[in-house]
Amino acid sequence: MVSRSSKIFIAGHKGLVGSAILRGLKQKGYKNLITKDKFSLDLLDQKKVFSFLKNKKPDFIFIAAAKVGGILANNKYKADFIYENLSIQTNIIHSAYLCGVKDLIFLGSSCVYPRNCNQPIKEKYLLTGELEKSNDAYAIAKIAGIKMCESYNKQYKTNYKCLMPTNTFGPNDNYNLMDSHFLPAIIKKCHEIKIKNKKKLVLWGNGKAKRELIYVDDIADACLHFMKKNIKESLINIGTGKDYTIKEYAQKVLKKIIPNKNILITYDYSKLNGTPRKVLDISLAKKYGWKSKISLDKGFEITYKSFLKNYK
Repeated sequence: MVSRSSKIFIAGHKGLVGSAILRGLKQKGYKNLITKDKFSLDLLDQKKVFSFLKNKKPDFIFIAAAKVGGILANNKYKADFIYENLSIQTNIIHSAYLCGVKDLIFLGSSCVYPRNCNQPIKEKYLLTGELEKSNDAYAIAKIAGIKMCESYNKQYKTNYKCLMPTNTFGPNDNYNLMDSHFLPAIIKKCHEIKIKNKKKLVLWGNGKAKRELIYVDDIADACLHFMKKNIKESLINIGTGKDYTIKEYAQKVLKKIIPNKNILITYDYSKLNGTPRKVLDISLAKKYGWKSKISLDKGFEITYKSFLKNYK
């Protein structure tokens, strides 16, 4: 069982989710935390990952390291996304098994589910239909990670759990308009409308795609919750159960950043819309005693403060 003195390795501790897990563990009094940035440990190098884990012998591993990006990057750099994500997770999961690490949490994404899934999406819908073409390479890598954890649990009696978070936002996000996710892109565009006194906001696609958002500290909270839980299932959805259209998110952000101004919302139809709707069924997580605690408004407030602090 994981205790305050257990050795815990957080792979990807500088990213959006990894940094939140690290924050959460520190707040809860975990002291024996292992981190390595990509310059001191190349997770694409199997030998280095194996010798690192053999040397450190962690009791628990969080796999939050991944190559991530928005719809444009996912569609444009498919080879990078499938190769890097398969390599990172395979190197860590297999090395963990070889080094006797029985417990880990692998973080995936809601894009593992079929494009035209019944809504809300249940865990059992995995592999029941075609994936969204724009991010299928990333999704297939994540699905392979889920199946790898399941297979090792079955064959080697490990306790590898897979959490599938919905669209995530929070401090430490990527605001590069070419490869960010939709919310950070909207935040940056709205902020620039404000400081440059512009009159319109251009959204990619038609603004009708529906998305569910979760604040990153809620995901970290779920990770800490399930780290200590014995569960039968190896795959659990992590979300809020609420979704809105991209246009509705844009209106919310505009109201927060530029409250007293009418900004025209227009659309760039040459850009992809992605999956029409994605909202997770979170009843399994609730059955195990977890639900999200941080509202969209509260999460946005913290995120925007952090954005302003780092805005250049």
